[in-house]
Amino acid sequence: MSRHAAPRRARSAEPETVRFRAIAPNRPGRWRPATPLRQVSVLTGRSLRLAFSDRKIVFFGLLQPVVLLLLFSQVFSGIGTLPGVAEYNGYINYLLPATLVTIALTTAVGAGVGLLTEVFTGFIGRLRAMPLTLGAVLVARTVADSARLALNLLVAIVISVPVLGFRPGSVIGLLLGLLLTIVVGWGLSWLFIAIACWAPKPEAMQAVSFIVMVPLMFGSSAYLPLEAMPSWVRWFSSVNPVTYAVDAVRALSLDRPAGWSPALALALAAAAAVGGGVWAFHGFRRAR
Repeated sequence: MSRHAAPRRARSAEPETVRFRAIAPNRPGRWRPATPLRQVSVLTGRSLRLAFSDRKIVFFGLLQPVVLLLLFSQVFSGIGTLPGVAEYNGYINYLLPATLVTIALTTAVGAGVGLLTEVFTGFIGRLRAMPLTLGAVLVARTVADSARLALNLLVAIVISVPVLGFRPGSVIGLLLGLLLTIVVGWGLSWLFIAIACWAPKPEAMQAVSFIVMVPLMFGSSAYLPLEAMPSWVRWFSSVNPVTYAVDAVRALSLDRPAGWSPALALALAAAAAVGGGVWAFHGFRRAR
């Protein structure tokens, strides 16, 4: 009996060891963190769920560009008779592409504000204690805001065509203009995220954003042709990246000659993304 008992005990102990190894995922060498792409995907989904969780905020956020279009198209309707604007057959055709870029610029500012909100609510602090890539937090913020920007642009287009009488040149050109606007907004969002990383206070963020956004928006060809501006404003508009973005989106959506405007707009968006991204990553790592 003793000779047969020992082998039975040995055989019964072996499955227990195997089961223990199978249910021990936290053993050294067995656990692996999520890939950066997976981290960006999860954080982007979280940001989008939060952005669309409050119906009132969603409604008024989508209503804002529509109100802006209605206001500017009616108040400045007389501009439609000026040289350089009359050829567009209505001020709304001149104004809407510029408003799309303005929406992108406003959304880019919101990217920095959203990052500051997550800092003050303690969410970023909790992420720092986790084994994830901090850069994924910033990339996810820009991706989520780009998705929100796409929705805002579509709403503005859908309402402007039947209500305000906007007439795009072609559907393909309009889609290319929307895509270019999203890319420009994504590139500009890195600048305001960098500002949020280096000026982590809401008051400082608002002041800097206002100083940056207003000259870029009104010191461009968005609302007036360059020929109708004073000489010094015309010079500033000629080096303003928003001018090239507005001219490119306007030309694409209305099937007009675009020249080098799309290439320059993409180059400036890439430069803003690279410069702002490096600045943001460095400031985000040094923040406590």
